[in-house]
Amino acid sequence: MPEITPATNKAAAATSSNHDDVDSPYAWFRLLISLLLMTIGNGGMWVIPVVLPVVQADFGIGRAEAALPYTAMMIGFGLGGVLMGRLADRFGLLPLLLGSGCATGLGFVLAGMSGGIAGFALAHGLLIGFLGSSVTFAPLMADTAMWFARRRGIAVAVCASGNYLAGAIWPPIIQHFVASTGWRTTYIGVGLFCCASMLLLAPLMRRRAPQQQPLAVAQDGAGTNTLPFGLHPNRATLLLCAAGIGCCMAMAMPQVHIVAYCTDLGFGAARGAEMLSVMLACGIVSRLVSGALCDRIGGLRTLLVGSVLQGLALLMFLPFDGIVSLYLVSALFGLFQGGIVPSYAIIVRENFAPAQTGMRVGLVIMSTMLGMALGGWMSGKVFDLTGSYHAAFLNGVAWNLMNLGIVLYLLSRMKKTHARP
Repeated sequence: MPEITPATNKAAAATSSNHDDVDSPYAWFRLLISLLLMTIGNGGMWVIPVVLPVVQADFGIGRAEAALPYTAMMIGFGLGGVLMGRLADRFGLLPLLLGSGCATGLGFVLAGMSGGIAGFALAHGLLIGFLGSSVTFAPLMADTAMWFARRRGIAVAVCASGNYLAGAIWPPIIQHFVASTGWRTTYIGVGLFCCASMLLLAPLMRRRAPQQQPLAVAQDGAGTNTLPFGLHPNRATLLLCAAGIGCCMAMAMPQVHIVAYCTDLGFGAARGAEMLSVMLACGIVSRLVSGALCDRIGGLRTLLVGSVLQGLALLMFLPFDGIVSLYLVSALFGLFQGGIVPSYAIIVRENFAPAQTGMRVGLVIMSTMLGMALGGWMSGKVFDLTGSYHAAFLNGVAWNLMNLGIVLYLLSRMKKTHARP
């Protein structure tokens, strides 16, 4: 019989306290603050699609070059998510959020003062993406997953909805101020607002997350020897990363280019900004529904549903290019794909060791951001080569099929693993 020491009692008391924090009123309050931080901190990725046409005209460049700042920001966003997730596992969120507010504000101000596309892209990639927005996405989802057990899926979905809430709120605001004061003044104003608001909210995230066992470990009692999907954890993470690239290469086409697409069709940038807002507002609904679905059928099956529906929505953009039909298809696209990215955080939390949650969620989310970055640039390149977005939509469908294949493979591995005695 093991000896009970004061240290043992202290550890047991700490564990009990941690379990008391899970699903507590404080956990829900913390979720609300995370939602606000993500809504503010993720604004950068939705500002660029709105200003893309005016920046292209101002700098006198092609469509692919004008999309490079978005690519740089998403690469920085993804790479930063891995680093920030690892740092959050060690030091907590507070110092990272304070740095994020300063970097985001400075990035917008410098981008508004840039004299060419290179400086504009660097400000987005390094400051807004790598040091700024990266803190307010993957680390916040990983942190939220640690504070909930019974309602983990819906809690992560609510947190991740901040990304799409930013997409629903920021584009019409940005379009209004770009039309009235110019894009440079708008950028500087956004930077000052983001810095001030994030520095005020960050201290509310001071407490560290409690530690829990992942679902796979809790079910079989295998401890750290549990293999996700019957695979080595690094191999399983690599497959999830590849799936993330595929789904977001497809996702980037409408999200990055819908404003430019509407401009080319003669509907104007304002209509395109409205469609982007509709798309992302519907994405919020999708994320909440998908979160509830995760609690019932698990993250991987929810990802499968989202992948199938996103592919169908992409195909619907091909025959419909009227103003009313584009509003409808944009709404459907948001409803179909909104729950895909949060599902990855649930999958990681269900299958990997909790001490590595921040890092592994960061790696997978980095891959989704890389997919968004490459998808945004590739769609612009395909347009420059063909003069049409139809080929770009088909390119997105092909990448979506890759995602679907990986998800089906992991699902088959999971079924075989659970079928073993």
